[in-house]
Amino acid sequence: MNLKRIDARLSVSPQIEVADVATLKAAGYRAIICNRPDGEGADQPTFQEIETAARAAGLETRYLPVKSGMVLDEDAKSFGAAMEELPGPVLAYCRTGTRSATLWSLNEAAHHKPVPDILAATKAAGYDMNGVARRIANGGRTPTDQADASFGVVIVGAGAAGIAVAASLKARKHDLDIAVIDPADIHYYQPGWTMVGGGIFSPEDTARTMGSLIPSGVTWIKAAVAAFEPKDNAVILDGCRVVKYDRLVVCPGLKLDWDRIEGLEETLGRNGVTSNYRYDLAPYTWQLVQSLKKGRALFTQPPMPIKCAGAPQKAMYLSADHWFREGVLKDIDIHFCNAGGVLFGVKDYVPALMEYVKKYDATLDFFHNLVAVDGPARTATFAVSPPDGTPSRVTMEFDMMHVCPPQTAPDFIRVSPLADAAGWIDVDQATLRHKSFDNIWSLGDVMNAPNAKTAAAARKQAPTVAENVVADIEGRSPLAQYDGYGSCPLTVERGKIVLAEFGYGGTLLPSFPRWILDGRKPTRLAWFLKERMLPPIYWKAMLRGKEWLAKPKPLSATPAE
Repeated sequence: MNLKRIDARLSVSPQIEVADVATLKAAGYRAIICNRPDGEGADQPTFQEIETAARAAGLETRYLPVKSGMVLDEDAKSFGAAMEELPGPVLAYCRTGTRSATLWSLNEAAHHKPVPDILAATKAAGYDMNGVARRIANGGRTPTDQADASFGVVIVGAGAAGIAVAASLKARKHDLDIAVIDPADIHYYQPGWTMVGGGIFSPEDTARTMGSLIPSGVTWIKAAVAAFEPKDNAVILDGCRVVKYDRLVVCPGLKLDWDRIEGLEETLGRNGVTSNYRYDLAPYTWQLVQSLKKGRALFTQPPMPIKCAGAPQKAMYLSADHWFREGVLKDIDIHFCNAGGVLFGVKDYVPALMEYVKKYDATLDFFHNLVAVDGPARTATFAVSPPDGTPSRVTMEFDMMHVCPPQTAPDFIRVSPLADAAGWIDVDQATLRHKSFDNIWSLGDVMNAPNAKTAAAARKQAPTVAENVVADIEGRSPLAQYDGYGSCPLTVERGKIVLAEFGYGGTLLPSFPRWILDGRKPTRLAWFLKERMLPPIYWKAMLRGKEWLAKPKPLSATPAE
């Protein structure tokens, strides 16, 4: 916990954990304000968890969530009201503390505190509020005529896509001036969380410090993005700082929309409700699987798009395989509740998957979309919308439930001029260049090309974007195209995987000849790739600009502008 004192009544900090509440109590704090919306990060406890611990410790709490980079004057007013109402001293937190410091600064300015005094207090705490000062002086709008920093290429997001494209750019043009913007301290190998939930990997195997992965020579700006001003070639950060660019690459990943399901946030991590989509919950999945000897297990999948469309059923297969090996499968009623109408979107892989559905005697409940959870009662409610029937609601009891949350583009993307009508970055699906802004590209889960949202897709997209950005810098037309490649290693049992590899339109795009590995069948070789080879390929090749089996394909035709 990194507490930073602003004044006698307020300190701010990055995200706190449940265990930190007792420390805050011992340090004399009497209230906690949460300025971070639930579900913003994969390793983030919910406010309800913090509030429960605070209440037990005798601390008051207030939930004032502010979307990343979107601090409004009304939010600052609410923050000020909370500071007046709550007993002090108060600890306010968000992802990095910047939003909380910004709220304090704007509220103090509204009450006529001199701006130099605001800047001095926040600077002493380690926060640069010069951008906030410019916003105050500009009548509440951040001006973009001057920059706090400028770079040749700015990359928004340091997940799999962001670091991979930074490394691929550096490999092609070593002297390129690149900045990566991301507020997270930890980078996660998210494909490994399925294996954590199956008792194969430990959580620690899937995490590295962000600083250890940013490519040498690339500037890391540890901040959240508030807004894009593409006509001014500017990105506005938390704290109202302005970063300008010659070229921009946007790849911040997806938002997990937990709160779209009524009651879910209150019961995550307890009452038998878990999800491999959160770092701290994947171990709970394995705990539940080991302890369940009889009863009903539900596995849910929301409407598309989601990260790795196979992940919800991977959790089902690995759990069922454990129960099969333990001899208790006959006493467990497994349901796969899918909002869609097919088991898997590429039909060539369905026959092999159906063999395992039969083996585990799982019931496939199609067109079942999870809408509510009552954790203490152990019930889940689904909206059932068959295409040829009457919509209805069905409530099912459970002893264990693995939930895949609904997923959307992050808020700052959806409201930006870069987004299409559905909220995704609007790109040409071949070159991954923005359709309206020639000096902007996007890759990873946030763009609107009709491909599977997987880390394997980002592995192929990064070299394509790097090749095309460098071509643009050198005054040439786009050179490379992305064919929609995505991969989903479907862990149908411990030791065997159906390795789905496909591109746009469901075209099969196998990496190996079928006599070596036929991805349509469960094989031990595919498991070996998933368990032993893919993690080091991710850490030591993809994130370092080494494009093994990922070289960009030449552009075969001029893409539509």
